[in-house]
Amino acid sequence: MNTLEVSASAKKNASAIAAKFAGVKQAEFRGELTLTVTRAQFRGIAQFCRDELGYDYLIDISSVDHFGEEPRYEMVYELQRLEPADHLRIKYTVSEDDATAPSVVDIWPTADWHEREVFDMMGIHFPAHPDVKEVGHIRRILMWDGYPFHPLRKDFPLAGKDSDTPDVAFSRAAPLAGGPFVTAATGGDTQAREPRSREME
Repeated sequence: MNTLEVSASAKKNASAIAAKFAGVKQAEFRGELTLTVTRAQFRGIAQFCRDELGYDYLIDISSVDHFGEEPRYEMVYELQRLEPADHLRIKYTVSEDDATAPSVVDIWPTADWHEREVFDMMGIHFPAHPDVKEVGHIRRILMWDGYPFHPLRKDFPLAGKDSDTPDVAFSRAAPLAGGPFVTAATGGDTQAREPRSREME
């Protein structure tokens, strides 16, 4: 089989999902199959993927900020069936006004830290995440609890923002200039040619 072709089993599984859940859209690109669903459908589809189709491993969850568009955010899930080997990507959009997503920690335990990272970096909440039951909020996984920003949002400046969380930590914007990520022709050394960032206008 050509490595850039979607496997017959992935196509069969995608068809099974589309037959059970209305409005599922399919796209193939470079040997990978992506299903676009709605947020409301996602948990049911996730359960179906694990229980009926054998996708027993959640590889990753990522999020995309389509800053300036609405819905602003997109959630992306990478699923793997180990035997027989099969990969499937499922995604759905999330509105900026209701930046919440269903938790799937009870379906795939690996979702635990992935969901914490999405909350930490992008600010999308998972109201049913186990942390919410245990401690009342999702614990951050990269930034400290109480940090007021979400650094992977596109409106977060590369230099960072000032923040002050008494008794925990503080940060200041980095002293960068120029850019963002633009180099100018120069005879200087690598430090002089290093890309710099600027505040978003």
